[in-house]
Amino acid sequence: MRALVLHPDIKSDRDRRDPGPALEEAVALAAALPDLEVAEAQVVRLPKAQPGLLFGSGKIAELKERITELEVGLVLIDGPVTPVQQRNLEKEWGVKLLDRTGLILEIFADRAATREGVLQVELAALSYQRTRLVRAWTHLERQRGGLGFVGGPGETQIEADRRAIDEAVTRIRRQLAKVVKTRELHRKARKKVPYPVVALVGYTNAGKSTLFNHLTGAEVMAKDMLFATLDPTMRAVALPDGTEVILSDTVGFISDLPTQLVAAFRATLEEVLDADLIVHVRDISHAETEEQASDVRAILRDLGVAETAPMIEVWNKMDRVAPEAAEALRAMAARREGVFAVSALTGEGLAEMLSAVGETLSPPRHRTEVVLPHGDGRRRAWLFAQGVVEQEATGEGETRLNVHWTDRQAQAFRRL
Repeated sequence: MRALVLHPDIKSDRDRRDPGPALEEAVALAAALPDLEVAEAQVVRLPKAQPGLLFGSGKIAELKERITELEVGLVLIDGPVTPVQQRNLEKEWGVKLLDRTGLILEIFADRAATREGVLQVELAALSYQRTRLVRAWTHLERQRGGLGFVGGPGETQIEADRRAIDEAVTRIRRQLAKVVKTRELHRKARKKVPYPVVALVGYTNAGKSTLFNHLTGAEVMAKDMLFATLDPTMRAVALPDGTEVILSDTVGFISDLPTQLVAAFRATLEEVLDADLIVHVRDISHAETEEQASDVRAILRDLGVAETAPMIEVWNKMDRVAPEAAEALRAMAARREGVFAVSALTGEGLAEMLSAVGETLSPPRHRTEVVLPHGDGRRRAWLFAQGVVEQEATGEGETRLNVHWTDRQAQAFRRL
């Protein structure tokens, strides 16, 4: 299907987002849907939003001609559209219309792979559709039911549809409650081990999944595409100091993330709330990287992630930055505490980042003397591989090693 993408640049909102990058993001969102071809994309400047049709009558006529010329069957409006505006514009243009929330829901519905993901998308879609029932379609206003003079007027179709949606929402919430309980059990089990949890968060397409794959050797879907992955993935990773952590790849954030989606994906995003460390991955090559970072921080605050939660910032996609700008960014990152310039694609800067993760999560260490017979080369090699040996002395028939290690390393050594 061919689509026309429109970004309304309303005068009162112009101090918020630059329309150029915003339109590019809207086109990228449209490209994330299969079988959808963007025929044209344009910024539509408006002095103010019209309550009934969003655009003025002249602009509506102009856009109708363009829709006919391009033979598009779908108009995507990068912003909120009220139910009344949607109905009126579809009637004027004779095409299907989706606003930003509707488009993101379509993408999520297409990408959800697990049972949990499907339920979350269904819940978000139903919450969205319920708002669309308010005066959205006149055919829903007709009454149904009522048996003669005994039954009364009955209920309107819109009331019946709203009740059906409410029942479906209740059913899905019950099913999601079971998912939440399962996740809680998994988290409790991990705490007993215990492995620290490191959560990757960031704007969609910042390179979280590419970084996750590089560090874990996993094969999580990673494409230059918005919302390439939805369902959270967790893998164990060994840090340079020998500490094992669980790395969690979460769904990407986006500006103006629909409130229905934030609510529906709360069960998934609770992994972030329980994380021992949050790694904020940024696409440093993007023109609006600062705005994207601000959006991510705002969503984290909405989720209840405390400002005091341990967090490091990763400036990803350094391979896409021009050499001179890259040098300046590396120098800037070096001057800031907890900031690392990396490339998940080439591996640049990842060793330093992992060392910092290890230092942040480093458990208490203690010094011990370990005595090994000369023939026990395997355990001696293991101690050196862990990097815990501070001093070694050889005597008659034995080797004495002063080690500085964690309780977990000591337990692992005893099991050798």
